[in-house]
Amino acid sequence: MSLIRTSRPSRTSSPSRKRRVEPVFYAFLLPTVLAFTLAITVPALMGITLSFTDSVGFGEFKFIGLTNYIAAFSDPAILKAYGFTIGFALVTVVLVNVVSFFLALGLTEKIRAKVALRAVFVLPMVISGIVIAYVFNFLFSNSLPDFATAIGLKPLETSMLANPDLAWLALVLVTAWQAVPATLLIYIAGILSIPADVYEAAALDGATAWRKLASITIPLAAGYIVINVIMGFKGFMNAYDVIVGLTGGGPGTSTTSVAMSIFNGFGSGDYSYQMANATIFFLIAIVIALLQLRATHGKTTF
Repeated sequence: MSLIRTSRPSRTSSPSRKRRVEPVFYAFLLPTVLAFTLAITVPALMGITLSFTDSVGFGEFKFIGLTNYIAAFSDPAILKAYGFTIGFALVTVVLVNVVSFFLALGLTEKIRAKVALRAVFVLPMVISGIVIAYVFNFLFSNSLPDFATAIGLKPLETSMLANPDLAWLALVLVTAWQAVPATLLIYIAGILSIPADVYEAAALDGATAWRKLASITIPLAAGYIVINVIMGFKGFMNAYDVIVGLTGGGPGTSTTSVAMSIFNGFGSGDYSYQMANATIFFLIAIVIALLQLRATHGKTTF
C-alpha cells in the first residue's frame, strides 16, 4: 500500500476563492451610490416616464404614448438644432485637439519659461463659461468691428454675432479658447510619458523632427488623442452656457443647440415634449459613445 498522501490545495490558497470584501468599503460606497441614485438616476427615470405624457411639469397628466417622439422627429426646429449641435461639436473638437497637440509639443520642448507658459495657457480653464461669453460678446460686438473699420475689412465691420453665416464661427473660437487648456494638460502628460530613449534611438538613425512626430509621438500618444476626442465631442454636444452668453441662440435660431432648445422648452410649457427631445438626445449620445469605443477598441491603452 502506498504511503504517499495526495496533497489537497488549501481552501484559503485557492485562486478561485473570492476575496472577502471588508464592510468598511461598503460604508464608503453607499453614500455615493445613494447620492447618484437620488440626484441623477431617479430624476432621469421620472423624466423618461413623463416624456410619454402631456405633462407641463406639474399637476395632472395623462399618457399619450409616442406622440411627443413622433412630433419631435418631424419638428424642423429640433432637427435644425441637432444639425447645428453635431456640426459645431465636430468642428470644435478638431480645432481644439489640433491646437492643443501642437501647443503641447512646444511646451514639452527645452524652452525658457515653459512652466510659466503652461500656467498662462491653462488660465481660461478656471474662468466661468458665461463670463467668458459676455467678455467675447463685447469684443465681437464693439472692438472687432471698430478694428475692422479702421483697416477696411468690410466683412467684419458689423458684429459676427449678428451675421447668421459667421455667428457659429464666433462660438467655435470662444469654446475652443476655453477648452484648449484641459486638452493641453492631457497631451502634455501623454508626451512626457514617452520614454526619452525612443527619441534618442530615432535621432541616431537620422530621423527628422517630422519623422519623429509621425512615427513616435503620434502613435505613442494615440490613447491620449482618443480620450481627448471622446471627452471633447461629448462636452461640445452639450454646449449651452457659451451660446447663451454669446448669441442667445441667434441670430434667429441659427445657433440654437439641442441643450438650449430643451431648456427653453421647459420654460414655455413644453415640458413633456422637451423631455422626449432630451431622451432622444440621451440615446444619441449613448450610440455615439458605443461607436467611438468600438472604432477605437484596443487603442486606448497608454
